[in-house]
Amino acid sequence: MPINILMPALSPTMEKGNLAKWLKKEGDKVKPGDVIAEIETDKATMEYEAVDEGTLAKILVPEGAADVPVNQLIAVMAAEGEDVKAAASSAGKGAPAQASAAKPASAPPPAASPPRAAAPTAPSPGEAAPTRTNGHGRIFASPLARRLARDAGIDIARVTGSGPHGRVIARDVEAAKSGGLTLRAPTGAPAPLPVQAPSDDKIRALFESGTYDFVPHDNMRKIIARRLVEAKQTIPHFYLTMNCTIDKLLAAREDINTVARKDQDGKPAWKISVNDFVIKAMALALMRVPDANVTWTEGGMLKHKRADVGVAVAIPGGLMTPVIRHAETKTLIEISSEMKDLAARARNRRLKPEEYQGGSTAISNLGMYGVHEFAAVINPPHATILAVGAGEQRPIVRNGKIEIATQMTVTLSTDHRAVDGALGAELLDAFRTFIENPVGMVV
Repeated sequence: MPINILMPALSPTMEKGNLAKWLKKEGDKVKPGDVIAEIETDKATMEYEAVDEGTLAKILVPEGAADVPVNQLIAVMAAEGEDVKAAASSAGKGAPAQASAAKPASAPPPAASPPRAAAPTAPSPGEAAPTRTNGHGRIFASPLARRLARDAGIDIARVTGSGPHGRVIARDVEAAKSGGLTLRAPTGAPAPLPVQAPSDDKIRALFESGTYDFVPHDNMRKIIARRLVEAKQTIPHFYLTMNCTIDKLLAAREDINTVARKDQDGKPAWKISVNDFVIKAMALALMRVPDANVTWTEGGMLKHKRADVGVAVAIPGGLMTPVIRHAETKTLIEISSEMKDLAARARNRRLKPEEYQGGSTAISNLGMYGVHEFAAVINPPHATILAVGAGEQRPIVRNGKIEIATQMTVTLSTDHRAVDGALGAELLDAFRTFIENPVGMVV
């Protein structure tokens, strides 16, 4: 029975690809693991490995073809012992011709469907096929799966394959990384249990009795711990760091605070902080780069029409993230007043759920503690969080001369599913533009 070779999905977002080059020609023998073609995705050129043994009988999509839909039939291979001419002649029956290669596939492919060659019946739904080798210990895996496993430090031989013939594909590696898929044990050995943290008793046994006090976790600490673990396990974090010169901001802040009217007790009506500028700048940056003002869901992207900015507030036993709604429309004085109120009630645990839930981004500022630079963990369902360090006087080069400027280092953590590196850089650059030119926040 001829083996169909389909256009593979080499990344979770790939819908079409370019067939850059055939490395095998019609009539060539093919062994499992042979690279038969090079496929161009939107991000890279990747190798397409054969899964089965046979002879390349018919190439249906020539090299150089562009925008070939995922799962489009691109070639037919004759199985070992099968008549090559018969396999080639059957290739056009019920298969799309070259002229229709650019038409959309009849059904959309799964997000991470693998490069594959159709052959024996797949395992029943929910059942992973045993990972297949070539008899010499070589594990069949897609190039994308191999790269993901290598980057994550996972032994590809221990990942259970769910693709055709037990081939290890990208989603198998992602599941292994998140603990959602059991790793294969060596042949003949039972599969190991998922890695678990040591028990309380084992940890206590490491310390001499009487040298510590035991403080039980309250519900807030438990929730924070659970959410942080979930965030790091389920969100692919990507980090971008930039220095912002804030001398103009500090001067503007002093001017604004100087003209604050006094109440009956002689206290100023407002006192703007650097963090208030940061909140406003982030909100305006999100409006300037709307593609980064998003929330990831498995079904689609939520593109927000306003900038609701959460701000991490340290409280006894943990932290909360009250949200400044419509921050892009509020003045610095309004943001300052609202933030003081929210922070005070957060420390007293008096916030309403609607005051700390939702939002599209967050800010974590540790500059007041003298922290130079850090990276924050994304707070779901946000797609970004900005970590803000201390403003410090540093030497910089300006017009070929060394000068002293006040700089603040910020790090943007992004959910790479929703905000790619270039988009995150665009957002961070927009933020820096507002921070370094604060007059842009008040016009």
